[in-house]
Amino acid sequence: MEADASVDMFSKVLENQLLQSAKLVEEHLDSEIQKLDQMDKDELEHLKEKRLEALRKAQQQKQEWLSKGHGEYREIPSEREFFQEVKESKKVVCHFYRDSTFRCKILDRHLAILAKKHLETTFLKLNVEKAPFLCERLRIKVIPTLALLKDGKTQDYVVGFTDLGNTDDFTTETLEWSSDILNYSGNLMEPPFQSQKKFGTNFTKVEKKTIQGKKYDSDSDDD
Repeated sequence: MEADASVDMFSKVLENQLLQSAKLVEEHLDSEIQKLDQMDKDELEHLKEKRLEALRKAQQQKQEWLSKGHGEYREIPSEREFFQEVKESKKVVCHFYRDSTFRCKILDRHLAILAKKHLETTFLKLNVEKAPFLCERLRIKVIPTLALLKDGKTQDYVVGFTDLGNTDDFTTETLEWSSDILNYSGNLMEPPFQSQKKFGTNFTKVEKKTIQGKKYDSDSDDD
């Protein structure tokens, strides 16, 4: 009987909370509608113009990104081009790869998808055999490695497939979640479903961080 009473009490509390939340949302909507009703013709025209201007700026930004090669996953031939790309783009994801490493080809497929989705970011790939100086400077020891750069500085790395669930079957969303500089639309503190299966529900964005330079799994090549 006590258990039933506790459940009933909890249900009533939850119901009251939901009613309060619905009431707050309704009051907010009423307030916004009232503001619109009170606007005169000039104010509505000004609001419309501001929104149109925001759309124009967004379109201009999109065109600027596309003119710089955003939207495509591109290979660069040498270290010189790497520095030029980093200089011209606010956000850069660079895949350091080797032709003989199978997992690099898996990353290629996902990065091509993300490049079309995240126009704000430049997606590149660079053969490690053509970039000995960069590999030493960035301490690239495991292939594949993604270097994540923002404002010309390295922010983070995705090293091997450890952060992706130690599986070749990770989803594109898992890679997106693991790449800190991308504008991930999901919950940053919870990994996508596939990562949760591998790591458990307590695995968080903070806990997934790793130490650059350590060899994480035997399937990745040590450079």
